[in-house]
Amino acid sequence: MRIKILSTSDVHGYLQADDFRRPLTNQALGLEKAATVLKSETEQDDQLVIRIENGDFIQGSPFMEYLTLQPVTQTRTFFNQLSQALQYDVHVLGNHEFNYGRTYLEQVLQDLPVLNANILDETTQRPFLGEPYRIFKQHGYKVGVIGLTTKFIPHWETAEHIQGLVFADPVDVAKQYIQELKPQVDVIVIAYHGGFAEDLTTGEKLERVTGENQGYQLLQLSDVDALVTGHQHRRLAEVVAGVPTTQPGYRGEDVGAITLDLNTKHQVIDADAQLLDSGHAGVDEKIHTLTQIKQAKVNNWLDQPVGHVGHNMLIHNHKQARLYGHPFVELVNQVQMAYGQTQIANTALFNNEVRGLDDMVTRRDVMTNYIYPNTLVVERLSGQDIKDALEVSARYFQVNSQQELIINPLFLHPKTQHYNYDLWSGIEYTLDLSQPMNQRVQKVTVQGQPLDLKQKYEVALNSYRAGGAGNYPMYRPDKIVREVQQSTSELIINYLVQHPQLEISQPHNITTIGYQQVQPEE
Repeated sequence: MRIKILSTSDVHGYLQADDFRRPLTNQALGLEKAATVLKSETEQDDQLVIRIENGDFIQGSPFMEYLTLQPVTQTRTFFNQLSQALQYDVHVLGNHEFNYGRTYLEQVLQDLPVLNANILDETTQRPFLGEPYRIFKQHGYKVGVIGLTTKFIPHWETAEHIQGLVFADPVDVAKQYIQELKPQVDVIVIAYHGGFAEDLTTGEKLERVTGENQGYQLLQLSDVDALVTGHQHRRLAEVVAGVPTTQPGYRGEDVGAITLDLNTKHQVIDADAQLLDSGHAGVDEKIHTLTQIKQAKVNNWLDQPVGHVGHNMLIHNHKQARLYGHPFVELVNQVQMAYGQTQIANTALFNNEVRGLDDMVTRRDVMTNYIYPNTLVVERLSGQDIKDALEVSARYFQVNSQQELIINPLFLHPKTQHYNYDLWSGIEYTLDLSQPMNQRVQKVTVQGQPLDLKQKYEVALNSYRAGGAGNYPMYRPDKIVREVQQSTSELIINYLVQHPQLEISQPHNITTIGYQQVQPEE
């Protein structure tokens, strides 16, 4: 008997082969292409196929942002139709599923086959949505699938979005349900929206171990026959000590495929893991037709002009922009300071797909550059907090043996984390990047005066960073003094509408020393 476990993960709302950017468009992605791969892998009759959507499905693209503005009953119907067309057997919750709040999540996913073993209602101590596992049967063979999600969500999400929820440890919960399932099934599969903090072969740490990514620990559990992962946007397909595991990238670019062969005694005798490329697949017409009308409405919505910003906001070199600041980054910080009513702000240049803005700006331009549904938070921080935060960001750069400035590999592998390097406005600061980490901040001034380490300053930042995410422990919810419950992308749009002929000069508040030259971008 052959069991095939197919998975998508971190689709992030990219349903059609369109990343919404203009004029540059990446078409080697999209659920409508992954659907073609899924369908081609289920055509054989003599096998049990389980199709898993492994989280971060309903957030991440302008399409999904548009859906949040529609009546929730329509959105729920659409998700139901989409899931049925793709023939998903189960959906696992991702961390970004909570970006629109618990109520929205429960409303739009209430009819889908959600697997959720470790996110519990604090009153009932039962899964707040869905069921912990599901058993699939064919020809007398039985497969149990357990759904788990990273427990790290409270470190990123605003309190009101996860009110009344308990995020139990996935490894502990897995052990519990493995024991419950073991007498009932032949095969146990874990679908985990999380990744790996360790090398799969050696067990060596690849990143700071925080509990965010516990895939390696799940692989070590007895009686686990297969592990589906996600969250890190990595492309992985390996068999580790006989246990196959996959992680199928980002935005539907791949489909994870795990194959288990069982003998007549219902024992696994062979296992395989691979990634199936979606980018070169054809478009599934059923999914394309289902999404086309909404896609057209989204594109019309995105093409609304909002203002002019001059001719200096396109980003040609991301490393240079992070090193010296950039007018586009300054725009985001100005918006945060204006709506947060502060004189200091910080933000990140999220990834190297961010291209900045042409003179005439549309809603599309804003939403494809500021890609997260962050809201605005103001925290009251000490000068020491600010200095410590600058030291964390300064870890992003590294000076090699040729005195060239490069990006610290820890920000590139195993997961690219450009979004954890912040650029500040409202202060002037000097970083000596030749110095050891945590000793690089040489000088900080505020309005021409030295930063007072004991004085309190109000700082505007996004809601993701405000909880300490990205190894910034100096930011904490108990330091929040006010919040603006509107997405930052909408605040940027509103600001541009109010300032239709905006001009922002190149900032000059950042000085970096301690190196000879800047190595080209990686």
